[in-house]
Amino acid sequence: MNAPHQTIMARPTRAALIEPIGLLGLLAVPERPLGTIIFAHGSGSSRFSPRNNRVADMLHQAGFATLLLDLLTEQEAEDRSKVFDIPLLSARLLSAARWVSHHPALGSLPIALFGASTGAGAALLAAADSDVPIAAVVSRGGRPDLAGSQALSHVRAPTLLVVGERDLPVIELNRVALSHLHGEKALVIIPGAHHLFEEPGTLEQVVDHATQWFLRHMHEA
Repeated sequence: MNAPHQTIMARPTRAALIEPIGLLGLLAVPERPLGTIIFAHGSGSSRFSPRNNRVADMLHQAGFATLLLDLLTEQEAEDRSKVFDIPLLSARLLSAARWVSHHPALGSLPIALFGASTGAGAALLAAADSDVPIAAVVSRGGRPDLAGSQALSHVRAPTLLVVGERDLPVIELNRVALSHLHGEKALVIIPGAHHLFEEPGTLEQVVDHATQWFLRHMHEA
């Protein structure tokens, strides 16, 4: 039986400018944040992605600061080759992590990454080569394989891969990626869900698993 749809109050956000590249983001900080979760969107999505904003709303309710940002400038986003340039997107995520690590309200707190679709590959590539400690990574309907097997073998951040039961090709890609990860890892398959988790209650299940993963590992960081 699907979980009932929950009404989540939208989190208060403010604009963020991540230098030196000038990336635009939406930052939301609760009164006593447990840590910061940086979002890596999939191809074609932006900081205004309704689905990722809903996920961020729920994570904010759980006590996390959230940063949704565009990993490309407006001009770069017009170049489709850059949309799928995983090393470039990963480098931008690392810039955002450094920005958060120097933020006056967040710098002392753990940082985690939440990747969706192709953004999962960028998140794991960033976690493999980050000069800022990454406490945990969660992939939603992601393509972690895009990080490459060598990078995946260097990821030490605890990594949770969440896939829909009906997203069959992506399930197999996640299983292969999981085999290359050497740190703490888990694969969760959400019953009845397709790639976008549009079925009633399925996105909430993703966030429930992500929240528990973040609470556990960001507390330990």
